[in-house]
Amino acid sequence: MASQLIESHRAGTETVVTGDAAACWKKSVELLRELGLPEGLFPLDDMEEFGYNRATGFVWILHGEGKTKKKTDHTFKKIKQTVSYASEVTAFVEPGRMRRITGVKTKELLLWLSVVEVYADEAAAATGKVTFKTGTGLSETFDAAAFALGE
Repeated sequence: MASQLIESHRAGTETVVTGDAAACWKKSVELLRELGLPEGLFPLDDMEEFGYNRATGFVWILHGEGKTKKKTDHTFKKIKQTVSYASEVTAFVEPGRMRRITGVKTKELLLWLSVVEVYADEAAAATGKVTFKTGTGLSETFDAAAFALGE
């Protein structure tokens, strides 16, 4: 069941794909490409719903196995960084930026920190860099190639 935040943005949404994991994944990659962000930021092969409200910039992903919603952990091998995706991931997007992200955490030493923003500014895009900011205010910049499809 989708949260109230998703339900409040569902009205007027032009893109909602439900039930077909491959179609949901394809739409998420298309949106990341359109935004100028690395296409492999959402390495989730069990998406159940992908939605994007262009008017508000709100995007959501629901994934898991039916009623047994669970988180998915993924390690980006090139940077040896583990990221956890909750069964519901939301964000507000604009070109080169995702902000107010919910449902994404990264492991730093022994702590899980919420990722609240991802961005690649124009100067960084030329060098292929992407920056991740946590809720604690810490940020880290990586080569965008670490988040390419199939990595």
